Amino acid sequence: MPSTPPRSGSDPSTAPAADTGAGPVTYRALLSEREFAGLYAGFTLTTAASTLSGYALGTLVQTRTSSPLLTALSMYAGILATVVGALTLMSIADTDRPRRVLLALQGISLAAVAAQGVPDLPLPARFALLLLTGFFASLGTGARLGLLSEVVPAQRYALARSLMNITSGAAAVIGFTLAAFLLRVLTPGQVFLLCAALVGAALVVTALSVREHSVRLTRRPGLARTWATNAALMRRGDQRVLLINLWVPNGLIVGCEALFLSYDSTHAGLLLAAGAGGMLAGDLIVGRFLTAGQRARAALGLRVLLAAPFLLFAVHPPLAVSLAAVFCASVGYAATLPLHEKLLAVTAEEVRGQVQGVESAGRMTWQGVGAVIAGVLAQGLGPAAAITAVAGLSLLITVGTAGRVRRLGSGNVQATN
Repeated sequence: MPSTPPRSGSDPSTAPAADTGAGPVTYRALLSEREFAGLYAGFTLTTAASTLSGYALGTLVQTRTSSPLLTALSMYAGILATVVGALTLMSIADTDRPRRVLLALQGISLAAVAAQGVPDLPLPARFALLLLTGFFASLGTGARLGLLSEVVPAQRYALARSLMNITSGAAAVIGFTLAAFLLRVLTPGQVFLLCAALVGAALVVTALSVREHSVRLTRRPGLARTWATNAALMRRGDQRVLLINLWVPNGLIVGCEALFLSYDSTHAGLLLAAGAGGMLAGDLIVGRFLTAGQRARAALGLRVLLAAPFLLFAVHPPLAVSLAAVFCASVGYAATLPLHEKLLAVTAEEVRGQVQGVESAGRMTWQGVGAVIAGVLAQGLGPAAAITAVAGLSLLITVGTAGRVRRLGSGNVQATN
């Protein structure tokens, strides 16, 4: 964060806005709000496009090269570019015209995805477009989340993130299945053009439904602003411990999931489906049916649940037990909801977009790091032992930081600006 001293207490200039809406807080109530509905629809269309285009590019690269390495890079190189976005220009998420920034970024993504549809485009050009798309998508995520904290009252923020998380998880399950079907009747280039149409629709929906919010800018955005904010963010103990808990335990458990194919190639699909189902169930229950206080109290239990069931893999349990363990563990991903609420509470309003963008990029990065750690361990220990070891490390980090995270939910909170 910027270098001014932290403010403590319940300063209204930095606290999330109160929820003045009447009636029960439900998904339907959220979607009845025009601006949130527009942001959500744009997010849904963009997520669908990303899922379809990623599968199409992986299929194209595999067909052309038969190289597992290049195919894997075609699926994950975009994630690496999100880190570049977080480290360089993420401060544009907190400009005085976030809607304009989001629309411009969506326009760039539209052009990049459409360019992938060019027939016989060389692979180096495709990888360059992939990196470009990932870079600007990370900035778009920061701008969108910054807008979300403006258009959704604080008491509805977790519910809004829950709905978006559910949508993202559903897109991962449905999108890859749909992509596999589409590529039987369409070429990858045609699928890219379909993705471009989805991104274009997201741009139009956002433009028509979301108004401008121009209350956050305090300093000119840019590289220096991004570095200064990120450096101060990591110096602040409150934000740092929350980011560690949002990034590392989750990323390590994604590493466990990355070993499913090696652990049981016959039933890996079932294990992955069980994980997706548990994640959706957790987001639905925690985001929809628990109050903010209940979410805060459940946070530690959910974070322990995320890792503990994977310890059963040490004894090679029967398939039914493995599926139940993976489903229950994935419910624990919903711990990100109360952690996001805490992160907002200790973050100044004028930099929330950047901080949330950094959090999202860091979480994606740690998914890749977790997969690498788990893979390296599996080379020497075997998949089952590696899953157990990585889950144990995730659990150790959660328990070791539990007291600090719990204290952030009591007493005065500090917002750094």
